[in-house]
Amino acid sequence: MPRRTKVYEGKAKILYEGPEPGTLVQYFKDDATAFNAKKKEIIEGKGVLNNRLSEFFMSGLNNIGIPTHFLKRLNMREQLISSCEIIPLEIIVRNFAAGTLCDRLGLEEGTQLSRPLVEYCYKDDSLGDPLVSEEHIAAFGWASHQEMDEILSLALRVNDFMSGIFYGVGIRLVDFKIEIGKVFEAEFQRLVIADEISPDSCRLWDIDSGKKLDKDVFRRDLGSLTDAYAEVAKRLGVIQATKSQLTEPRLVK
Repeated sequence: MPRRTKVYEGKAKILYEGPEPGTLVQYFKDDATAFNAKKKEIIEGKGVLNNRLSEFFMSGLNNIGIPTHFLKRLNMREQLISSCEIIPLEIIVRNFAAGTLCDRLGLEEGTQLSRPLVEYCYKDDSLGDPLVSEEHIAAFGWASHQEMDEILSLALRVNDFMSGIFYGVGIRLVDFKIEIGKVFEAEFQRLVIADEISPDSCRLWDIDSGKKLDKDVFRRDLGSLTDAYAEVAKRLGVIQATKSQLTEPRLVK
């Protein structure tokens, strides 16, 4: 195998130069982190599941006209993506109160919000990804007013799509995080959903039992993370699993 050029390595993924100009190869690691990487562990199989789940959601978004950076899955851990300039914001969409929203506002976990709440955090691990307002974003030039209008529209469209998909398999989409990239084509640019969409970036609760099926399992030491992610993948039809395959799920080709 030819030696590849690493472009970037984050907490959960590695980006390599792609085979064609304007492309990258995104590799999903087994690393699990929480609390800005203060808690770390390598969990075998996590990267494989996230690769397939992100493929499932990104492909679904592409199919309904919501643009993403996803081009195709290459193998169990890698996918081909469009190279894009990441806007330095995490876009968080909340349907129910959980996590830092409860901490900040004293809300009871699980409180249903009257409408989806969209929040923005500045992407900087050293600062703890601080919550910022649209005024901050405009003042520091992280995104234009026109881009922010488009980002809000994209976030709400993603929420509608994912909420429906999860509801259909008995899972409540509590909240999720996305990132947005700029893809440049000649003198034009367009915004796309980037990074990944997986249980790493969502809060997912079983509708009937309230059981957590996301990274809170790791954050709170609630059990096996791969079992939780495999349960999500199995319900969505991404994998087939039997009792003997919970730790090593078999992927559907």
